Amino acid sequence: MLAVLGLTTGLGTVQAAEDQAKLIRVGMIGLDTSHVPAFVKIFNSAPAGSALEGIKVVAGYPGGTDFAPSKNRVAKFTEDLRGMGVEIVDTIPKLLEKVDVVLLESVDGRIHLEEAAQVIKAGKPLFIDKPVAGSLVDAIAIDELAKEHNVPYFSSSSSRFGPGLQDLKHGDDVGKLAGAAVWGPCSYQPGTPDLIFYGVHGIEALVNLMGTGCETVSRIQAKDADLVTCVWEGGRVGTYRGIRQNKAAFGAIAFGTKGIVQAKQWGDYKDLCNEIATFFKTRKPPFSSEETLEIMAIIEAADQSKDQGGASVSLADVVAKARKELASKKGK
Repeated sequence: MLAVLGLTTGLGTVQAAEDQAKLIRVGMIGLDTSHVPAFVKIFNSAPAGSALEGIKVVAGYPGGTDFAPSKNRVAKFTEDLRGMGVEIVDTIPKLLEKVDVVLLESVDGRIHLEEAAQVIKAGKPLFIDKPVAGSLVDAIAIDELAKEHNVPYFSSSSSRFGPGLQDLKHGDDVGKLAGAAVWGPCSYQPGTPDLIFYGVHGIEALVNLMGTGCETVSRIQAKDADLVTCVWEGGRVGTYRGIRQNKAAFGAIAFGTKGIVQAKQWGDYKDLCNEIATFFKTRKPPFSSEETLEIMAIIEAADQSKDQGGASVSLADVVAKARKELASKKGK
């Protein structure tokens, strides 16, 4: 009987060791957003057989800046993670020693380039929570660095993967997509482009539906809302209404050859985490980084249009200017 028990224990030990070897260890950078405890709960309590199985957040680096949404929350969310059994470390290099992949969660996009560069140079696959960066120039720099080091990454809002939006994009009711209208809450944060903090959810949904190829952007800023009009090649039109006062909720409508259809359901954190899990396992991003760069270009163009009284701004010109600025910075 003892021999049998010993054998069983031995097999159990071997199995535990094999399971541990298969575990994908996740590190979190930037513990200053509500996404942090929410993502840890989703990943670390994943049921067996789910897309999330075998992935665990094991370490976190608090980070934080003087950005209001950061400095007011980083201490609380850091303690939340400590209470959930996540090891807290005081530098990014220490974090990278303990993990296989990284969730960059810092709520202040202005430091994403500095943080992402350390992860990319260490060769770790990387998810960057929205926004990918604090400016189009920084977003392009991250993309170029990732390609230079052959490190897979992607950045996304949770809005992209919701079943309602996916039905609009892939369902039969719309037919060939002719245009789209998206709306949602849109609060600003000083020191960053107006739409980058919360408007990015809606702009991401719009580009997800319409695809790349936006040519011009114009923006009207009124007391209660922003209205951004984007024209794609071929004359397709997409709009985003950023609601700053009054009732605010996310939504989208697709206009097509067969029908006009409103999304019935918006995305949530679990939809996004499922995609992140698949990415960490396959090392293949769910969509091209060109979409992410176009989102950032539209956000930047919207600010330029506002500064020009609502004039139409060429997206190609915005991107060319950003690439020139980045090249100048690299040349210094």
